[in-house]
Amino acid sequence: MPDLASLIGNADAFPILRKWHFFNHAGVCPIPKVCADAMRAYCEQSETAGYLAINWYHLIEELRILCAELINAEREEIAFVKNTSEGLSIVASGIDWQWGDQIVTTAVEYPANVYPWMEVVRNHGCKLIQVPEETDETGKRVVPTEKILEAANDPRCRIVSLSHVEYASGQRHDLARIGQFCRDNKKLFCVDAIQTIGACPVDVKAMNIDYLSADGHKWMLGPEGAGIFYCRRELIERTRPLMVGWMNVVNASDYGNYNYTLRSDAQRFECGTYNVPGLLGLFASLQLIKSVGISNIFDRLKVLTDRLIDGLTSKGYPVISSRRFGQWSGIVSFASPKEKPEEIWLKLRKEQQTEIAVREGRLRASPHFYNTEEQVDRLVSLLP
Repeated sequence: MPDLASLIGNADAFPILRKWHFFNHAGVCPIPKVCADAMRAYCEQSETAGYLAINWYHLIEELRILCAELINAEREEIAFVKNTSEGLSIVASGIDWQWGDQIVTTAVEYPANVYPWMEVVRNHGCKLIQVPEETDETGKRVVPTEKILEAANDPRCRIVSLSHVEYASGQRHDLARIGQFCRDNKKLFCVDAIQTIGACPVDVKAMNIDYLSADGHKWMLGPEGAGIFYCRRELIERTRPLMVGWMNVVNASDYGNYNYTLRSDAQRFECGTYNVPGLLGLFASLQLIKSVGISNIFDRLKVLTDRLIDGLTSKGYPVISSRRFGQWSGIVSFASPKEKPEEIWLKLRKEQQTEIAVREGRLRASPHFYNTEEQVDRLVSLLP
């Protein structure tokens, strides 16, 4: 497999580079060639031979092992889901809620980490506590860790559910500190990791994470509709599946023997047939990411985002993403001093083949490791 240096600016590996200057990996990523090749191979094999003489399911089990390695989990703790929302909904629907329980999150979460908890509030008489974002002394937008811990310290708090990185501001939370607090105080800890897996080290053991969900279509460079869900071993049999079908049970392939005994591993959360081409594509992308190395990708993103921020600052664009140690991420959000953000975004897309995003009234750029310094400089030069 190739290393990082050989992939930077490599249009053979990342064909998007031939047509676009793409800086929206926090949205939906373009897939690399290896991912597309894996899905094309599935289509060709399915077209000419159907399911005969295949190794699709063997590869999916290898993917399960790779996903576990990626977040320092065990194979038995990994399930495949359609998207982040499904994984978070498994948690929200699978807990034995009591009236008056509290759920702590932030007031700036992506909706996938809000609506499942609102459903819990409606159905079980629980309360959702959303810690607001603040402007710190450097002018950056953050949710202070101390305020999260203060809210979670209420004895009625049952679970803390956070995005590892906030989608609009790019703030990365101190999961190790929050997770340790939750474990010490017998609170559950749930993480939406879609904005970090593939870009930033994630260690479910070191961070004391109980549940984690992430679709593969952002930093993992996979297709949409193929994601992962982690459930800590001790909680698997205490968490009810969101849906029940033919695959949740032991001896699922013994079709005529209706033995309704749920599996004892995380596959109890998989109710039916997989998105096979999507998972095969995700496997190829994660193999590529493994060959590059998460720590190398993380360091590369620091270089690219620091360069972007230097350019933005020199041009008078206020950066609202925290760059403090432990808080920075691959997301850089910045304000437009004059023109409307939507107008800048649209002009870049239509006239310059350059893609960024607008979130919560701010411009947002999110490069990946294969983007070049020249692309970053060009983006800054194109801003009005």
